[in-house]
Amino acid sequence: MAEDWQSGGFGLYIHWPFCAAKCPYCDFNSHVSRSIDHDAWCAAYLSEIERLGAETSGRVLHSVFFGGGTPSLMEPRVVGAILDAVHHTWPTANDMEITLEANPTSVEAARFADFRSAGVNRVSMGIQALNDDDLRALGRLHTAKEGLAAFDIARDAFERVSFDLMYARQNQSLTEWKAELEHALALGLDHLSLYQLTIEAGTAFGDRYDAGKLPGLPNDDLSADLYAMTQELTAAAGLKRYEVSNHARDGAESRHNLIYWRYGDYVGIGPGAHGRLTVDGTRFSTEQARMPHAWLTGAHRETRTPLSRADEATEYMLMGLRLKEGVDLRRYAALTGAPIAESTLRDLEDAGLIAVKDQKLIVQDQGFMLLNEILRQILT
Repeated sequence: MAEDWQSGGFGLYIHWPFCAAKCPYCDFNSHVSRSIDHDAWCAAYLSEIERLGAETSGRVLHSVFFGGGTPSLMEPRVVGAILDAVHHTWPTANDMEITLEANPTSVEAARFADFRSAGVNRVSMGIQALNDDDLRALGRLHTAKEGLAAFDIARDAFERVSFDLMYARQNQSLTEWKAELEHALALGLDHLSLYQLTIEAGTAFGDRYDAGKLPGLPNDDLSADLYAMTQELTAAAGLKRYEVSNHARDGAESRHNLIYWRYGDYVGIGPGAHGRLTVDGTRFSTEQARMPHAWLTGAHRETRTPLSRADEATEYMLMGLRLKEGVDLRRYAALTGAPIAESTLRDLEDAGLIAVKDQKLIVQDQGFMLLNEILRQILT
């Protein structure tokens, strides 16, 4: 009998915790270090692959994702050693996606050919903005010219290239964002991740915001207009929104991230890495030690928390409704033991927020702006 995770697939996430500098908006587990022992880090990753591979022997691996931090600061030989171990540990899909996140500085761009030789076939680039003033405000180390040059190099080296842009930035107008996004779309991308700037507690931007020193952020109406225009422009360019913040041409979706959103299993390795892992019929939430030194030197890197079926159902809904394809109502009912009340679905349909078709609950375009409210009604 198939286990629930098989509906979403199986992936591997490798977290590299180091960056050249800490961006003021970033709340990820990233650190700046003067020296890094790449041999020690390589050995630790290989040890974890061996340990976790023994628990998941025989599973077909669909994707590997090197995230961070800034994984393009890894030595390519380390990436190659990890991928060699991956191929010796799990059977892999014929079209396995291997993504590496990269910052578009000229130094890192020169390493792209080595990463491609190591086995990486997709790069996700953190370009974030296409003008220098905003890049400086965001704490980025590259210029717009360097970012676009790195993109050209990446496109020559890899089969698939995506990049990230951030909007709803300080003092950004609709006209300015329209011009910037049209510039990006004119590059012929097949995948684009577009995120609204959010102010997170514990970041430099969060501290400035609390002190009243982060002026020019958009109000709710402008944020909504920015989002709506983003959808219009990307759709017109043939990059369909397949997830709240992600757009792609057909077949170019991020296969690794789809494992998350479709609520598959994924192994998380590296400082602070999270995972979802089904072992002997029980699904666990996994988390690895957060601080780099503690993770590198620790004998017990990982903690596990068993998830109830109700927990799984909630997580499936939280992740799946982000997708344009929606969630399978039968799968949700199998996890909860009961279907969603017909009255709840009918009310949401009557409000134009969702549609139900072929046992799929699908968020409508206007519903994505009210996703939290949809979730509240379904999950309470």
